[in-house]
Order: sequence, then C-alpha cells, then structure tokens
Amino acid sequence: MIDEGQAPGAEGESVEETSKEQQPKKKGSFWKELPILLGVAILVAIVVRTWVVQTYYIPSGSMENTLLVNDRVLVNKLVYDFSEPERGEIIVFTAPESWRSVMEEDEFIKRVIAVGGDHIVADEEGDITVNGEPLDEESYLYTNPMTGEQDRSSQDPFDVVVPEGRLWVMGDHRSASGDSRERYVRTGGDVESSTIPVDAVIGKAFVLFWPVDDFTWFKIPETFDDVPAPS
Repeated sequence: MIDEGQAPGAEGESVEETSKEQQPKKKGSFWKELPILLGVAILVAIVVRTWVVQTYYIPSGSMENTLLVNDRVLVNKLVYDFSEPERGEIIVFTAPESWRSVMEEDEFIKRVIAVGGDHIVADEEGDITVNGEPLDEESYLYTNPMTGEQDRSSQDPFDVVVPEGRLWVMGDHRSASGDSRERYVRTGGDVESSTIPVDAVIGKAFVLFWPVDDFTWFKIPETFDDVPAPS
C-alpha cells in the first residue's frame, strides 16, 4: 500500500532514480575509441597498398592512347602470386637499370606481347606474329589525333624466342616507347636485355579510374585469343 504523499518506488526513491540505476553504464565513448579505429584503418590501408592493390599514375605517353599522361590506374599486386602474366595484359614492373633514363624512376607500365617460349617476329612492314599467329593491334595502338595515322606494330624488324621466365613487353604508343623492341635495337639483338623477368612484375593494371569520365576496365584484346601455345 502506498502512503499518502509518498512517491512510488522502494523506500521513498523516485521512479526516475530507480530507472537510472537500472540503465547499463556505457563502457566507453566514441572519442576514446576513435584513435583505435583510426589505427586499424591505417593498418588496413598499409596492408592493402603493400600486398593487394595500389594506385599508379601515368608519367609518360608510352601507353597512349590506352593511357594518357596523369591518368590513374589500379594495380592488382596479388594476382601473380597465383598465376603467370598473360599475353595482352597491362602490367607494372620494376624496369632493369639499363631501361631507365632516371635511376629513381624504376616502375614502368607496358603491355605483355609474348611470354616465355613464344616465338615473336616483326617483319619489314612492321606487322607482328606470335607463334605464327598475326596480331591485329588496331584496337589499342596509338593513333595520331591530328593526322589520324596509326603506329605500326613495330618500327623495326626482329625475330626472337622469348626465354623461359621472361616477358616481351611493348608500349601501345610504339613510336614513343622504351620497351623490348627499343632495347633489342639498342643492344644489337641481346634478347636477355630486351626482355624482363617475370619476378620483376609488380602487378596487373585492371582499371583506369581517373579521370572518372574515362573509367575503363582493362580486358585482354581478342587478338591474343588466337595465339597458340609455343611449339
């Protein structure tokens, strides 16, 4: 029975006081947890950048018109832990010192044209075959926007069997790319110096994300589907 003038609650305590006591106390606050959350976020970002995906910007015109100067791409750094680079893929790699004009600028981006064991030939007309299959590179080779003239697949003839464990790489702007063809000519036909080791590959460029208007998922050009395995 409640006496007259006594508020509900045990021994004269108000309902409000009783309710407050029953509420669970907060174990922490947002501001106390924020440094921990930031630390975890930074750690995750470092792990992703180091081992999984990294952003690269394009410093030169060697991959025009596929990639323009100052474009940004995402590179999958994990994919080649489980597979080998394939013909037609765009890769980022650590360039041999002999390829560099500036020693500190050691990361190049090119397209894989031939892999270990492949027989790659460029004839006098500038056309390329890989294991006897002609490449139709019209879809990605550089085209001069002023004249409409497209680069030939090769500026120079060559006949090479790519050593196992190495790659023959070329820029899409063939007339302005320091690549396997250019090194082959400069070295007088030194195949080892003209190719890169698979172990030098950092990762595969899989998307152009900046500028946003040029957003593109990279696919292997269909012409490489018809290239047979080396005999």
